[in-house]
Amino acid sequence: MKTISQNLKSFLNKYSHAWVFLYAFIYLPWFSWLEKNVTTGYSLVYSPLDSYIPFIEFFIVPYLLWFAYMAVTCFYFFFTSREDFYKFTKMCIIGMTLFLIICTIFPNGLRLRPTVFQRDNIFVDLVRFVYSVDTPTNVLPSLHVYNSVACHIAIMYSEKLSQNKLITNGSRILMISIILSTMFLKQHSVIDVISALIMAYFVYNAVYSPEKQKDPTLAHQII
Repeated sequence: MKTISQNLKSFLNKYSHAWVFLYAFIYLPWFSWLEKNVTTGYSLVYSPLDSYIPFIEFFIVPYLLWFAYMAVTCFYFFFTSREDFYKFTKMCIIGMTLFLIICTIFPNGLRLRPTVFQRDNIFVDLVRFVYSVDTPTNVLPSLHVYNSVACHIAIMYSEKLSQNKLITNGSRILMISIILSTMFLKQHSVIDVISALIMAYFVYNAVYSPEKQKDPTLAHQII
């Protein structure tokens, strides 16, 4: 019978890749510093297209589902595939670090949020809550967009999940809905979204290039 120390050692060996979560001790303090210090004098991010995009409070649902999307994807691969976990977190960490560097060098923010709402319902209440806890600064590029793409790519490159049409189609729909939500909720400009997609494209090619070389058709199956 295994002793407690043996069980603990076995557990630590099996999940030694948990060290990746230490990145939180870099990201969270840095992002918190940006949120507290980027309050004035920042560059406004704006595209004329932003004025044509209506505010639709119902998109708060996919916007908030982003947190579950990230958590479920991350922990699924953490417990099932160390290789897929490393690729997914590598793409996320590279993008999140680039985001922090960009916002530090180029402080940015928005003035797109509505001050008056045409309707009063639970979705508007949720939007008000998000507005109250999330400043309209440090928005370029959109991490909601970037990490949603990272989640979908990881799922599509998973040998097991990519065979499940329900999961892949559901992931695709959720990813697109989250991307749209950032604009319909006036949380991000079109520029934030496009810059996040461009960044995701280049980081994706860097992280998943070996798999693409083995099977070029994978690159066409992502979207």
